[in-house]
Amino acid sequence: MERYVENGTVRYEWRDFAYLGQESVNAALAAMAAHGQGRFWEYHDVLYENQGSVNSGAFSDETLVSFAEEVGLDTEQFEAALTSGGYESVVQSDLREAQNAGIQGTPSFTINGQRIVGPQPLNAFEQLIEAELTKAGG
Repeated sequence: MERYVENGTVRYEWRDFAYLGQESVNAALAAMAAHGQGRFWEYHDVLYENQGSVNSGAFSDETLVSFAEEVGLDTEQFEAALTSGGYESVVQSDLREAQNAGIQGTPSFTINGQRIVGPQPLNAFEQLIEAELTKAGG
């Protein structure tokens, strides 16, 4: 992030891939609701720290609200955003986009059309970014 994103060399974008059932969708919607209050990454981190087995109840509505409280969100505003349905089209669009691109799991990264799948060491990203920068003449 420091080497490439903060200086504007690389644009980092997050896309949800809510493919593991309703709790996966609920977590993505909750993260978007947190984003509405400028706290996406803090909320994201709490989700990842507290994930359980798939659709086990780890991301119930009550738990998602407690996470919002934990990261200092206005929980009333959070709950309203979470239940409004306003983010559903974004989450579903991200899922369709990933599926259409052939993504089958997380984490997956795309750098100028080149995919890195699964957890990889930092140098895998650096090598691909540097190769793409060289191709671009940068």
